[in-house]
Amino acid sequence: MADFSGKVVQITGAASGFGAMLAADLAAAGARLMLSDVNADGLAEVAGAAEARGAQVLAEVFSVADDAAMASHVAAGVDRFGGLDIAFNNAGVGGGLCRLPEIPLEDYDRIMEINARGVFIGLRHQLPVMLGQGRGSILNTASAAGLVGSGQLAAYAASKHAVIGMTKAAADEVARKGVRVNAICPSFAATPMVETMGDAMGERHGVSRDEAYGIIASRVPMRRVAEPREVVQAMLWIVSDDNSFMTGQAISVDGGLTAV
Repeated sequence: MADFSGKVVQITGAASGFGAMLAADLAAAGARLMLSDVNADGLAEVAGAAEARGAQVLAEVFSVADDAAMASHVAAGVDRFGGLDIAFNNAGVGGGLCRLPEIPLEDYDRIMEINARGVFIGLRHQLPVMLGQGRGSILNTASAAGLVGSGQLAAYAASKHAVIGMTKAAADEVARKGVRVNAICPSFAATPMVETMGDAMGERHGVSRDEAYGIIASRVPMRRVAEPREVVQAMLWIVSDDNSFMTGQAISVDGGLTAV
């Protein structure tokens, strides 16, 4: 694992899944953490565990779609820690497999608000800090669904295509100024989001959770979902100083999903 000693790292969606694992790994690697989530109990648990590892932590409960809250969080982190070296725009929501005409409009709006607007808001407050420093690395959590058609995931796919578009646009704007912006594109991983997706599928289509998970895994050429650790290791490498020449990329960690 790369050395993150003294790095100031922001993680949204830190209460569970990739975000919680990132927080634990980075705390162990010496980073100072800015954590946020809407799940107050989960966030407190993750923050407490990071502090127990010796990390300095700023943890705040808010939605990434709240522009004022994000602005305040970034400013508070910079004031406390003196800068912002790395940001993971990781918060996101999903939805069960469903044909486009059957997706409730409120579900579409919620998915776009968190997944697309949330990343946009993160970038608009992180980038000025990093540009002022002349350095920084941002990783946006997109999805394999942002790279391919992803039938029955139209709203989710639309939001993740937007994330990849913003990633590339931002990277192009700041590449000459010492700041890197990339996206990671996992397929299905054993996280609470995929569990929720499986439950939603089960309710909508009248199948058991195990059957729903089987349907999800069948879409992946390796015929399994990823372990969160497999994705988090890639995330840490992408933002590390060892990976200093990569920017504007959408990196697939997908069990071959986008290869066919």
